[in-house]
Amino acid sequence: MRHRTGGFTLLEVMVALAILALALTAGLRAGGVAVGNAGEIRQRQLADWVALDRLQEHRARRDWLPVGSSGGEIRQGGFRFRWEERISGTPNAQFRRIEVRVFSDDNTDPDYALAKVTGFLVKPA
Repeated sequence: MRHRTGGFTLLEVMVALAILALALTAGLRAGGVAVGNAGEIRQRQLADWVALDRLQEHRARRDWLPVGSSGGEIRQGGFRFRWEERISGTPNAQFRRIEVRVFSDDNTDPDYALAKVTGFLVKPA
């Protein structure tokens, strides 16, 4: 009669390795998703800065923009962005509403803005 001296059977080791492989695969996948999200978050932050810069530039110059739309392109942080400004009137004739939307340069969907900022311009005295 043989006595077991301790240790694991081959089957137990194989099951443990399979569980470890699944856990490591899930961890690597989560890390890859986090890296991808970090890139998108960085691009969204830069787009937000572009939008805020456009709004603050108009306020600093005390611009009184005509009602309508305008747009352009800018580079920020190694990315190319397209911006669009929509100026509309308000019930108070001394104010204009400005909405700045910023898009990725390679984006073809006009409804998918990386950043959107809304503010008001005051008519200079």
